[in-house]
Amino acid sequence: MPCPFVRQLAAPAAAAAVLSLACAPLARAQVSSVSPFTAIQFTDVMPTDWAYQALQNLVEQHGCVAGYPDSRFQGQQSISRYEAAALLNACLDRITAMTDEVKELIHVFRRELAIIQGRVDGLEARLGDLEAPQFSTTTKLSGLATVVIGANHFSGSDDESVDQNNQGFGATTFNNDLHLILETSFSGKDLLTVTLRAGNFGGETPFGGGGASSLATLETSYEADGGANQVAIDKLFYSFPIGEDVTLTFGPQVGQEDMLAIWPSVYSSDPVLDVLSLNGAPAAYNKNLGAGAGVSWSPSSGLRLSANYVAANGTLSNSAEGGIGTDHAASAGTVQLGWEGEGWALAGIVSKVQNGHGLIAYATPFTQDQLSERGVTHAFGLGGSWQPADSGWIPSISAGWGMNNSESQQNDQVTTSHSWSLGLEWTDLWSDGHAAGMAVGQPVFATDSKGGDTPADGQFLWEWWVQLQMSDAISITPAVFYLWRPLGQNTPAGESFSQLGALVKTTFRF
Repeated sequence: MPCPFVRQLAAPAAAAAVLSLACAPLARAQVSSVSPFTAIQFTDVMPTDWAYQALQNLVEQHGCVAGYPDSRFQGQQSISRYEAAALLNACLDRITAMTDEVKELIHVFRRELAIIQGRVDGLEARLGDLEAPQFSTTTKLSGLATVVIGANHFSGSDDESVDQNNQGFGATTFNNDLHLILETSFSGKDLLTVTLRAGNFGGETPFGGGGASSLATLETSYEADGGANQVAIDKLFYSFPIGEDVTLTFGPQVGQEDMLAIWPSVYSSDPVLDVLSLNGAPAAYNKNLGAGAGVSWSPSSGLRLSANYVAANGTLSNSAEGGIGTDHAASAGTVQLGWEGEGWALAGIVSKVQNGHGLIAYATPFTQDQLSERGVTHAFGLGGSWQPADSGWIPSISAGWGMNNSESQQNDQVTTSHSWSLGLEWTDLWSDGHAAGMAVGQPVFATDSKGGDTPADGQFLWEWWVQLQMSDAISITPAVFYLWRPLGQNTPAGESFSQLGALVKTTFRF
């Protein structure tokens, strides 16, 4: 190990000679590893200088002579006794033999060494105080802050619906959503996840639900219990491996999507409308959140299999209002089978959803009213994605389709509903980080009813967006979306009704 000179030795030759004695035992033990042809590289030291040969000898014997960052040696500048003591103190940690010369140096600099050691002890104590309140080295804190400014505008020949929705959801608003994610591993293979969340997207905001705009709910739509911008525990769950390929996950606040072995869509990394990012099957991929557990199997072959159960009311002890496995649990049980390859993925999913709890959030108002009745919906979904090997002008493609069968006791109640979506995303457009996307689809809409005619419940959604990556942590996403006939069957016969929205979404990752 080279002698640790932190500054060139002092101009007085005696100081240099004395300090070199302290490092001599170490240097002699390392001479064999230093090339004898190593030359000094200082711009202010010439071969004609009287000290040139002495410095060259130090390079050959010690392997180092430290200078200043500007490649100067500044041999004419003296060092203080404290600097000399600091050099000696650094050398003492590496000395293998205590010679008479070293003992003499320790005696000469005993006062300075004591002062230096006292300062080191003080710094170590202060460092310990600073480290005490820090998170464990196995805990990682990450954050996602989203702010959105935007508005909706409603139009069509159905004047009553147009006026009502423009008044209730037409104003421009500026809203926020915040995730704080704590991830802790105790063994290097397990993971405890805690998500704290707060926001002020609620039912009275243009994107928070209610009226026709319930189909245009942003992925960020959230308002913690207790009011806007109140921090609450959004998720709390623990995952750990069983063997090589199996993972078990459980927690009092865990989402269905947290326990799936595969997410068969690559649209989009920063969603605009949540409904268009659910693999075309928002009933099957319902993201139910509550008390639950699940198991997933992901062997190296690419096969993916998972099963999970989530009860949104699983924290309630009254069986008439909640619990786990009860008729009022607001539960969703899911089984998914898929395959993941290089640049592509495909998955099928089946979910058994308890109606009457709003678990199927993205449906037309007509279908949503039908699903508010007690019963069970069996939701099926098939989705897949493909992305090119090189980013650029060839987009990734994500597509999905869903079909749902609902138990019906009365005539004219919905028995069958469908949904689908198609998303295209271009990444690294014109420069790294920038992206653009477009998606089209239909949320859950009724296609058949018991003992009745086929409902005229069809409607469409489109969205277009451009993501401008300002830095590794900040992106700005202008977006436009359009809903044609969002009221579905509830649209008056012979009338038209549509919704146009625009927003600018700024995302901060930290």
